[in-house]
Amino acid sequence: MMSMTCHNLDFGFTKTVFDLYACGCSSNASFCRSSVRNYAKSSSSSRKLVDRRRGIALCRVSSTSSSVRNYAKSSSSSRKLVDRRRGIALCRVSSTNTPATLLSGKVAQGVPPLLDLKEESRGPISLKNLFELVADDLQTLNQNLQSIVGAENPVLMSAAEQIFGAGGKRMRPALVFLVSRATSELAGLKELTTEHRRLAEIIEMIHTASLIHDDVLDDSNMRRGQETVHQMYGTRVAVLAGDFMFAQSSWYLANLENLEVIKLISQVIKDFASGEIKQASSLFDCDLKLEEYLLKSYYKTASLIAASTKGAAVFSGVDSTITQKMYEYGKNLGLAFQVVDDILDFTQSAEQLGKPAGSDLVNGNLTAPVIFALEKEPKLRDIIESEFSEPGSLNEAIELVKSCGGIERAQELAKEKADLAIQNLQCLPESAFRLALEDMVLYNLERIV
Repeated sequence: MMSMTCHNLDFGFTKTVFDLYACGCSSNASFCRSSVRNYAKSSSSSRKLVDRRRGIALCRVSSTSSSVRNYAKSSSSSRKLVDRRRGIALCRVSSTNTPATLLSGKVAQGVPPLLDLKEESRGPISLKNLFELVADDLQTLNQNLQSIVGAENPVLMSAAEQIFGAGGKRMRPALVFLVSRATSELAGLKELTTEHRRLAEIIEMIHTASLIHDDVLDDSNMRRGQETVHQMYGTRVAVLAGDFMFAQSSWYLANLENLEVIKLISQVIKDFASGEIKQASSLFDCDLKLEEYLLKSYYKTASLIAASTKGAAVFSGVDSTITQKMYEYGKNLGLAFQVVDDILDFTQSAEQLGKPAGSDLVNGNLTAPVIFALEKEPKLRDIIESEFSEPGSLNEAIELVKSCGGIERAQELAKEKADLAIQNLQCLPESAFRLALEDMVLYNLERIV
């Protein structure tokens, strides 16, 4: 394993948004021992969190709801966090040309590291099981989405049905609900608020609008194995449908009447545009730095997830330390997801991806695996700068990325960001909802194991 360092993201925004904090906080939430025992009994195998500072294994979860019991039963083996200090070190990866001010892989002292998936003897994590805790919340959201988006216009309604029915995982609203319920325990709330639920709907509308516009910009004909909106209805309708969803979500956002959340989500919409501009201005640029790639990934993916998780905490009424930690969790999870998606573009088939394999590379969008491979293979630069003019050059480039270690280094970068996301959750009380948030991080990494 290579010995390298991956630096912390610091994109030059306000310090309250991007500075990493050591967790350091403690929860005053009550921890029901009988509930823990009931949960442990209901599980087919125990789930434990290894306390690295005391060596005490804490059984995770304090809820007696039926959904919690169902989630527990879905596990087939124990999940543990493995301390790097006990012998399992994750490789820290960064571009050798990356300034230390933009990327930092230093782990805060006393903060637990991420588990090494290869050390685990359990089955894969299922999104269905993860979302079981908030299944009722997601069902209500699905019922509301189409009527919210398309009720005023039959064409827009048809477009909405196409995109919402295309097999999306609803990961972002699920994260809103999971964080809402995890932080509600801290605030003493017994049920989610109307604002929590509307935030989830707004987030999914914004995400959907961005997908529609992305497909237009990329001239993509397929998404999740189905025809895209612009392929079915034309570019004009697709652009208008995306614009309408952005506008509709902004209207609902304003009606939440929470200035902090309004600013937070409005920044996301701006970030989307910034990300597209950055991507368009760097196509086929073999001098693209890793920090530039991460910044673009933040704009296009992580910004919305970070706003989702922070906004949920804000509506729970918890203090700013917790809301900031939820922002950091969403940011690092989002970056890890983007890196994993970029890896899969090289390692999965078109059938698995629901779009042509290597589509980012052939369009000149250079991602982490390519950036790392370019450091070792000059021939790859020649192929990319020629914009794949020679027959078979795309397949040759893909093989070079694989053979030069670009995939492995990108995998370690994804693990690095996942590690930080796990750290950001340590200030939450032990619960099934926190466990699901941690498992969301692990589910992402399992896609490349």
